[in-house]
Amino acid sequence: MTFPDHFSSIAASYARYRPTYPAALFDWIATTAPSRGNAWDCACGSGQATLPLAERFEQVTGTDASAEQLREAPKNPRITWRVAAAESSGLADHAFDAVTVAQALHWFDLPRFWIEVRRVLAPRGIFVAWSYGLATLDDPATSDQLRHFHDDVVGEYWPKERGHVDQGYRRIALPFDPIEPPPIDMSAEWTVDQFLGYLRTWSAVRRYIEVNRADPVENFGARLRRDWGAVPRTIHWPLTIVAGRVG
Repeated sequence: MTFPDHFSSIAASYARYRPTYPAALFDWIATTAPSRGNAWDCACGSGQATLPLAERFEQVTGTDASAEQLREAPKNPRITWRVAAAESSGLADHAFDAVTVAQALHWFDLPRFWIEVRRVLAPRGIFVAWSYGLATLDDPATSDQLRHFHDDVVGEYWPKERGHVDQGYRRIALPFDPIEPPPIDMSAEWTVDQFLGYLRTWSAVRRYIEVNRADPVENFGARLRRDWGAVPRTIHWPLTIVAGRVG
């Protein structure tokens, strides 16, 4: 199975440091789906979105092309974990009320994936995908430092697919009847160590390390620690949600 694999080698860090998603997002998905029977969380990683879905749907299937990522996912009686490509899931026809993709749609072969989504969704089933862009912090100067790190230090190492995230998925057209999602805030209270751990899960940072045999977060982190202090700081991510319903 071939796929853009940026995270298998850091699966444990991904599970530990990637942010979780707002409860309001999953409440909206559950109330918008035709029923709360079955949901498919595609490219689920270690379950950042799968677990909240399992609190609202009777059964959830979480699939990911990376076996390493799935090994970091917790056991849950309402979740079935399986290794599968997004474009060839092996799931049953028309069996799911909702299909979700968290921070991964930009990696897919979309023409093939849309066929798969239509195949597995039940009548009036919904598709929801979301992504989050570059974070901002409560201090503008720190946000400016982060922007410099994102654009200038590791900027050339971002995979081309990441451009869809920076564009807020504007160039991805869903072949479904559109659904307008509500505005939802995504934020967290993190220590500096949590934030630096998160930066080390960036695909651009991983690529920088592979090419240069050096960790770009080290120098950036030393400056950030001086400004951050010992207390948690508020972090905001711009959350893009795209959604549609099959006819």
